[in-house]
Amino acid sequence: MGAFDLAVLGAYVGGTVWLGLALSRGQSTVRDYFTSDRRAPWGVVMASIVATETSTVTLVSLPGFAFGTDLTFLQLVLGYLVGRVVVTLLFIPGYFRGEYLTAYQVLAERFGGGVGRLAATIFLATRNLADGFRLFATGLVLGAVLLTWPGARATATTLAPGLDPTTTVMMVSVLLLGVITIAYTYLGGMTAVLWTDLLQLMVYVGGSVVAAVVLLDLIPGGWSEVVETGSAAGRFRLFDFTWDLDRSYTFWSGLVGGACLTVSTHGTDQLIVQRYLCSRSPRDASKALLWSGVVVLGQFLLFLIIGVMLYVYYTGYNPETLATLSTGGGLQTDRIFPTFIVTQLPSGLRGLVVASIFAAAMSTLSSSLNASASCIVADFYIPATRHQRSPRHYLAVARRATLVWGLVQILVAFAAIRLSGSIVDGVLGIASFTNGLILGIFLLGLAGYRRHTTAYTGIAVGAGVMLGIRLLTAVSWQWYVLVGATATFAAGWVADRVRETQSS
Repeated sequence: MGAFDLAVLGAYVGGTVWLGLALSRGQSTVRDYFTSDRRAPWGVVMASIVATETSTVTLVSLPGFAFGTDLTFLQLVLGYLVGRVVVTLLFIPGYFRGEYLTAYQVLAERFGGGVGRLAATIFLATRNLADGFRLFATGLVLGAVLLTWPGARATATTLAPGLDPTTTVMMVSVLLLGVITIAYTYLGGMTAVLWTDLLQLMVYVGGSVVAAVVLLDLIPGGWSEVVETGSAAGRFRLFDFTWDLDRSYTFWSGLVGGACLTVSTHGTDQLIVQRYLCSRSPRDASKALLWSGVVVLGQFLLFLIIGVMLYVYYTGYNPETLATLSTGGGLQTDRIFPTFIVTQLPSGLRGLVVASIFAAAMSTLSSSLNASASCIVADFYIPATRHQRSPRHYLAVARRATLVWGLVQILVAFAAIRLSGSIVDGVLGIASFTNGLILGIFLLGLAGYRRHTTAYTGIAVGAGVMLGIRLLTAVSWQWYVLVGATATFAAGWVADRVRETQSS
């Protein structure tokens, strides 16, 4: 990384923080801070949905996935498209029937405050754990950048003599990224998140296209060689119709499991629901969600094609680099794209693509911080306040909550440095484990059930079933939401029928 690269990266980071500061003006209530007073254009909401679900995990790991396997990840995206249609029909209209700040206020209204707070607690725990891993994934990229500087390892050894230099650099990277993201989210709230998401979407897609063009130019035979070599190695395989619950990325787990995952994440998870609450109408929110699916499909295809091109380039023209990315556990495919960026891209472009990876991370993390803060304020603090406080007081609490959750995610990322494995499966597995439980409760509410015991029984049984699935079987995480939602809904239904029988 040369001075020009650092200037490009610094300009992006500085501009993002400045934007957060500029958009903080005029905020006086938590409605402004958490929902932009429901005035966001649908195109901005659409860009924010895409940027939020496209983290560094996606941008770094998907090329690595295609490098090591094929394009079968796209089967999951087909499920994402189906799930979006379901969400527009079942969930979005309900979020505009009241003045909600979070998705879990709907559950509190239907089953009681205890159920709403339990759902919010599950969201806070799983969201911040998963996004701590996403922060770690971005630290991989910044760490790779910092380690290219002369004397970086020696400086790291001086800073922390008892730690491996690479670990020290990773921790510094995580801290820098966390502090920058906290800064603009703390200042600008949801308005800053939405508009910086739009900027970040443009940056990371543009950076990825630039990287793809440079990579293709490094392959002597161009695109025809990519197709020929990639096809011979099976890297262009798209469909896997194997019926095996233990396998991920099959057509059935992708279509069915991916649809269920999207219904839960985009229909009941505060991270995405908060974007609908910023929209001007249910129609705008639905339009933003459906168009986001088209953009997601296109960008995921781009990231996977980059992975195939990396395979052709490194196996055919730069095999010695692969040896440096191998450890006792095998080739670390998550490091291939970051390594290409810092070693093969020319000055200036290198800074742009590194900035694009930062953009993908910061968009997801900032959304997570604001969504977590909204849960603390709307689902816990305001209901617990005996006397009504001023709007400025609640706004101050919201900002403090943003800061606290940012620190929590930094600590999780520090822990992840020593626990890293397959990043994509790890992150998505965390979310899928509990998303089914929350989806099951929402479905009970849509079916007309209102007893809080129905919800509690459903969550308890659903959690037990999911724990058994996780510990005792090898079922793919892509089926977790379907299993969890079915178990939760069925247990709640049985509990309600029993209570009805006893009452009569």
